[in-house]
Amino acid sequence: MVIDHAVWDMDGTLIDSARAVPEAFVRAVGVLNGPTVNIDDVIAAYWRGTPEVILAHLVGRELRLSEHDTYYRELDGVQVNAYPGVLATLGALRTGGLPIVVFTGASTRAARILLGAAGLEADIIIGGDRVENPKPAPDGMRLAAKLLDTTPERLLLIGDSPLDLRAAKAAGSFSAAAAWGHMHDPAEPADVTLPTPEDLLPLLRAVTPGD
Repeated sequence: MVIDHAVWDMDGTLIDSARAVPEAFVRAVGVLNGPTVNIDDVIAAYWRGTPEVILAHLVGRELRLSEHDTYYRELDGVQVNAYPGVLATLGALRTGGLPIVVFTGASTRAARILLGAAGLEADIIIGGDRVENPKPAPDGMRLAAKLLDTTPERLLLIGDSPLDLRAAKAAGSFSAAAAWGHMHDPAEPADVTLPTPEDLLPLLRAVTPGD
């Protein structure tokens, strides 16, 4: 396994947002006088793409730009935490000279809010608004490879959702299942399963110049 860079999913991988994000959607739908929805309804719509697409689906109509801001107002100020071991692992990557790269189905705007709330910083954020097709399409990994001046085959995507692992496979990248994440499915194929974030580091340390 020759890896130039690690690419991280955000929700359920870097940060525990299992309740904060869907609850923000539920509140936003209420503010917009949409139908009654619950957390499970929101989670079932994640595959649709960006927060704007999900919110319009939940409300049941096209939304004006100002109405999309409703979700971001509900998201701003939420309490989310990085999973145990994430801060130390990202610190080790920075010490090793590797950038922190995040590829998320959330929009870039939402990612900045949530990462900031968890006390995390990323060098590159590829939100769902930066790609034509959402996970499990390979678009985000291909963009990451371009921005990192490498190829998808030399990237590793760490994610808890089956959509993450399928996106890695579609791009020809390595996949790492984040076993600590709330959407982890042990039955979903992955190149490697990581019990903790720190378990990533030996994989990257094994890569030597010239590999």
